[in-house]
Amino acid sequence: MGWYAFHARVRASSQVPTDICFVAPATPYDPASGIAPDAPRVVPTNARCPVCGAFPSRVPEWAAQVIFSDGDAYFFDSPLSLFIYLRNLPRYAPSRTASEIAASYVRATEGGQWIATNEAVYVQGSSVPGPMRQGNLPAFEDVMAARHFISRHGGTVLHSPDITVQLLQDLAPTMHRADHA
Repeated sequence: MGWYAFHARVRASSQVPTDICFVAPATPYDPASGIAPDAPRVVPTNARCPVCGAFPSRVPEWAAQVIFSDGDAYFFDSPLSLFIYLRNLPRYAPSRTASEIAASYVRATEGGQWIATNEAVYVQGSSVPGPMRQGNLPAFEDVMAARHFISRHGGTVLHSPDITVQLLQDLAPTMHRADHA
């Protein structure tokens, strides 16, 4: 039996897992960075989104991050992935609790500055697709900036509490499974 035939048979075996699983490691706090432990950080080139596996550094205009009280940070390819993570923490970080989150940030769609997740204003349903080409939740510093974006691209204004598990399931049904939500 040739190499290909052997591996094709192994792949077809019921003992080979059918879903892909990876663990996106945390980026630890670097005291030499000169920034506060809970301050927003530069997205590392090799950081992977713990929800979808994307590299957030490839879409810096959509990036988001969460920082835990021990200094560990996780980076996301979009506010959508960040909210999926936050609304289902037991699935993505089983050893963590919400009380351990020191800060979380999203990147402003216009301007690129970091904004605290709960202070940002989001737009849902615009014509601008997110990095994964599904769902979108571009973030803005204030309602005026969000409304200006809406005048060009459509959508509706949302605030952090408006982003429910149901909305996340509607925006990204293949990414979000409410195992513990």
